[in-house]
Amino acid sequence: MEAYFDNSATTKVLDSVKDIVIKTMTEDYGNPSAKHLKGVEAERYIRQAREEIAKTLKVKEKEILFTSGGSESNNMALIGTALANKRAGNHIITTNIEHPSVYNTLSYVESLGFEVTYLRVDEKGHISPEELRDAVRPETILVSVMYVNNEVGAVEPVEELSKIIKSKNPNTIFHVDAIQGYGKFRIYPKRQGIDLLSVSGHKIHGPKGVGFLYIDEKIKVKPLIYGGGQQKGMRSGTENVPGVAGLGAAAKEAYTNFDEKMNALYDLKDYMIDRIGEIEGTHVNSSKGRDSAPQIVSVSFEGIKSEVLLHALEDKGIYVSSGSACSSNHPAVSGTLKGIGVRQELLDSTLRFSFSTYNTREEVDYCIDTLKELLPVLRRYTRM
Repeated sequence: MEAYFDNSATTKVLDSVKDIVIKTMTEDYGNPSAKHLKGVEAERYIRQAREEIAKTLKVKEKEILFTSGGSESNNMALIGTALANKRAGNHIITTNIEHPSVYNTLSYVESLGFEVTYLRVDEKGHISPEELRDAVRPETILVSVMYVNNEVGAVEPVEELSKIIKSKNPNTIFHVDAIQGYGKFRIYPKRQGIDLLSVSGHKIHGPKGVGFLYIDEKIKVKPLIYGGGQQKGMRSGTENVPGVAGLGAAAKEAYTNFDEKMNALYDLKDYMIDRIGEIEGTHVNSSKGRDSAPQIVSVSFEGIKSEVLLHALEDKGIYVSSGSACSSNHPAVSGTLKGIGVRQELLDSTLRFSFSTYNTREEVDYCIDTLKELLPVLRRYTRM
């Protein structure tokens, strides 16, 4: 049996996505900037994808900018906004549990002379609204907070945070990294006070190498890529038509029968957490129920290194993660796990199980039975 529980790293593409990607690579393969029919056909796919995505967010089509994925969307939101608004101030606020594509990007922004305040989180992974209120200053130009934490599934109350920010400084721009939240929550930037929103295609059964950044039409952002002036000069370069078309198809599917799919995901998450409780020496770092994301369960295992357990599970056809896939190229102690207060000896003994609507209870049962079989042997070996 195989159980793929690493959907927060990437997902299998849908058949509808695969079909439109192949069609735009082999039949409707024109350059969308070309004036002939092939170009017009290609441009139509981009326009349709923009319409589908804008519909899911209830925003204007012109407010959707296509990128190469979540990291570029975050880079553009942070660097582009900082550079475009530096006359208004030089202060930025974020949290100490952000994804590397935010955390490391802001390290670069700091090198440009900007000041960054990093807010702490509680044991559930939530920032303090009071600390945020105290941190916002007249020179604060940007606040960046993730919608869903990619390691433990904590959900930040973005609408409440936006109200706090805007009440303290109406000119402060609010960016939300929704890479783990889009497709799992109904997100309406206008209603929730979100000015910039980052999304990645391959987290929602779309292609890799494509994403988008929602930019409220009132917000100033400087381009990072210059050239032929595509996407109204905001991101030059020939558009990735197959990727964009696939992203549009994935976005549409993500919000079709949405409640039914999310109910099933929450049931699966809670079932996994209940069954993990049967295993001695385990500590669940994610919450049951609707207060956290439906797709992520973080578990610390006493007496065993996460990488050892990860590969032991892999040998049994079970695929999980030992943290953010994007940070696995540069292994380091998780800022998220430290931020929520996980004990020192468990920081390198934690795995993330992340689900899609294609996972089943049978797969969870197989995983739990396998853990019950592996852990006593691995722990005994570790003690020797």
